[in-house]
Amino acid sequence: MENLIKVSSEVGTLRRLLIHSPDSGLGKVVPSKAQDWLFEDIVHLDTMRRQEYDYYVKTLLYFLDPDKIKSKLAAIDADPQRNFFKPDNPEYFNSDKVIELQKLLSDILENDLVRMKLVAAACAIEKEWYSTHDELFNLPPIELAKTLISGSTPSGEMLFPPIPNFIFTRDIGITINDHILLNRPKKQARTREALLVQYIFFNHPIFESVRQNLIEIPDNETLFLLPEYEANEAQTTLEGGDVMMVAKNHLLIGISERTTVNAAKQVIKILFQKKVVDKITLVKIPNKRDYMHIDTVFTQVKRDTWVLLGSLAKSQLKAEDQVLIKAGLLPSKKAEEVHIVQFRRGQEHEPREVESLEALLREISIHDLGCNPLDVKFIYSGNNEFPYGAREQWTDSCNLLAVKEGVVIGYDRNDKTLDAFREMGYETIRMQDLLNDFETGKRSPETINNTFIMLPSAELSRARGGSHCMSMPILRSGF
Repeated sequence: MENLIKVSSEVGTLRRLLIHSPDSGLGKVVPSKAQDWLFEDIVHLDTMRRQEYDYYVKTLLYFLDPDKIKSKLAAIDADPQRNFFKPDNPEYFNSDKVIELQKLLSDILENDLVRMKLVAAACAIEKEWYSTHDELFNLPPIELAKTLISGSTPSGEMLFPPIPNFIFTRDIGITINDHILLNRPKKQARTREALLVQYIFFNHPIFESVRQNLIEIPDNETLFLLPEYEANEAQTTLEGGDVMMVAKNHLLIGISERTTVNAAKQVIKILFQKKVVDKITLVKIPNKRDYMHIDTVFTQVKRDTWVLLGSLAKSQLKAEDQVLIKAGLLPSKKAEEVHIVQFRRGQEHEPREVESLEALLREISIHDLGCNPLDVKFIYSGNNEFPYGAREQWTDSCNLLAVKEGVVIGYDRNDKTLDAFREMGYETIRMQDLLNDFETGKRSPETINNTFIMLPSAELSRARGGSHCMSMPILRSGF
């Protein structure tokens, strides 16, 4: 039987992934709660769906499951109800390659025992009454799935807060070769989505073959004994945007606003014990909302090509500043720098430091992926021009999803970054135009190469996550 779940690369040809389309909960984020729910702004849901995310889904289907969409674009686009995109509708595309989490959730809720346990757990997390438990348990599985995700019942009553970050499926877990590492979210706003995903992974048939390979990260065993101010520092939290499977033997883990050193230590211990990878590199980025996860400051385009934020690429500390810092005349800037430490299986007590982000990425391309040193290239956010590097990184210029090596999806709004791709020899094309070319036979997903596919992003970019965030690959091939 062929592998249905295996990822050993960031740029191998994408075969299966998990997504979640923007749900009604996104349309209920209010300004007073936006930041508590990890949003920077409120979004216009209908625009986000029709004019942006739906194009993302159609493009993924053309690359991964073309029989679901080829020769059907005109009919799909003509339907004002968007039934093709709704998991509870008979016209839903229902792909087993571009897989919607809401569909998986409604599948497992058909089982009475799973439904009872999950409803009880969700009610406990949200501090709901026993009567609410009964009300939810008696909902049909499809309606219950929508309620658990959006927070609102079929009658429109808002029982729970929405979980608007559920569209960022990268954060729910990461596929590491034939294992899946489940997340432990930092923020309370993501607790219910982590719970839903745990139930999906442990109960849905598509994950049955890897159930013994699901990895849950244990917490600090003495955490509950610590006073609150110490417990916050000792938390074990990890999100998938901080984990990259860059080669079959090599995993990157970001230490960031959302992922802690304690979590990284636990992952190193577990993966080395299980012999899942040989190398794990920790990449400490500044603990700032601007960056959030490592995939907001760099992602991979090809074996020999990376896109990244120039201000974090190399050490920014000048020699004269080092002297002044040592003398106490300037404050230390360590917290604003990138720090990189690499561990090898069997040599865990002999970690090595890597001098810069560029040096690490170059090493990966050369030593892990067999590239010629002269071929390794970097494309910089905002074309490394001030102030566009930081401006465009904020709107996810570095957060790209490779559907195959050299073919990436990213936002259309980052003009200077797109210029940098063109200067490097890449074609840039609007997603709408590419879909039309696929439909007419002018191009095909099999032959397209060295291309940046521009996803419409006026509303999606407000959510502070790009195409890399909006995907959880569970199968890639070619490496």
